[in-house]
Amino acid sequence: MKNLFRKFRNRKSPPVPTRITSETVAQHRERILAGGRRFKYPIQYARHKLVINAILIGLGTLILVLAIGLWQLYLVQNTSDFMYRIVKFLPVPVATIDGQQVLYSDYLLKYRSSVHYLEQKEQVSLKTDDGKRQVEYIKQQSMKDAIADAYAYKLAKKMNISVSDSELEGFLKEQRKSSDGEVSQQTYDAVILDYYGWSPSEYRHMAEEKLLRQKVAYKMDDAAIDTVNSLTVAIKNNSSADFKTLAATISKTATTKAVYGVSGWVPKDNQDGGLSIVAAKLSKLQISDSVKSTIGDGYYVVKLLDINDTQISYEYIQVPLSTFDDALKSILDTEKVKKYISL
Repeated sequence: MKNLFRKFRNRKSPPVPTRITSETVAQHRERILAGGRRFKYPIQYARHKLVINAILIGLGTLILVLAIGLWQLYLVQNTSDFMYRIVKFLPVPVATIDGQQVLYSDYLLKYRSSVHYLEQKEQVSLKTDDGKRQVEYIKQQSMKDAIADAYAYKLAKKMNISVSDSELEGFLKEQRKSSDGEVSQQTYDAVILDYYGWSPSEYRHMAEEKLLRQKVAYKMDDAAIDTVNSLTVAIKNNSSADFKTLAATISKTATTKAVYGVSGWVPKDNQDGGLSIVAAKLSKLQISDSVKSTIGDGYYVVKLLDINDTQISYEYIQVPLSTFDDALKSILDTEKVKKYISL
């Protein structure tokens, strides 16, 4: 028995024929394939590891980049052009108001514009103590303005209010008007870029937010509408009444106080919310109907006092808007506003 096992162990494989014939071709093929398998299967197993490692490295890199980005935005408060472009692409919040996100891009758009004007037009160095104080103030104002726009956007969705393309184009066209006629779009864009650092698309965005906020403020202010209606009735009953006395009388009973004022001599195209344009269409001592100011500060009734070829003088009664500002203030005083950066 031992001899049989010894013979089995000592048995050698048949020699591989050196010549390839029709009888030995299968044996040669199997030998070649067996040699290739040594290299094929280890590579298959390594490929799975390479894919897994690549995924892990990619995820780690992404997490690291996000961590650095969040650190730069919320702790360092990097306001560079690069970070601004990042937040324009990624809509990350800088604050929330009553559940509505305040976009970091909107905050930086306002902040960078004010800093641009401060440096380029007022020649203030941001490294000086005065410059640092002004920058801190700009941060506060930019945040406040961005929060107000976000709150207006939230209310606009509830009240189904929007700004149409025609309204926006009309506003932009009105802004291009000057005493020498309408300024070309190219010239106006260059001025906006020089003064505020805004591109045409950024300026359109700011203008649209401004118009939306105005529409919301006018829509929700029932107290101002009631005061305007009372003022209109009083003027119809006594069109020769003194404007200053009339404003004081209305203010005694109205929820919203009326404000009296006189323009003095101003250009016919004076940038005063459209009041000069309205007054220029009146005859002397004629009183206009109530009009909405294009700068969103309330309703006006205008009386033309005098006019010449280039200038006019008028007096007015203003019924200011207050409901939106009061609602915003009440929310700012509660915990419904969360700021993600320290100012």
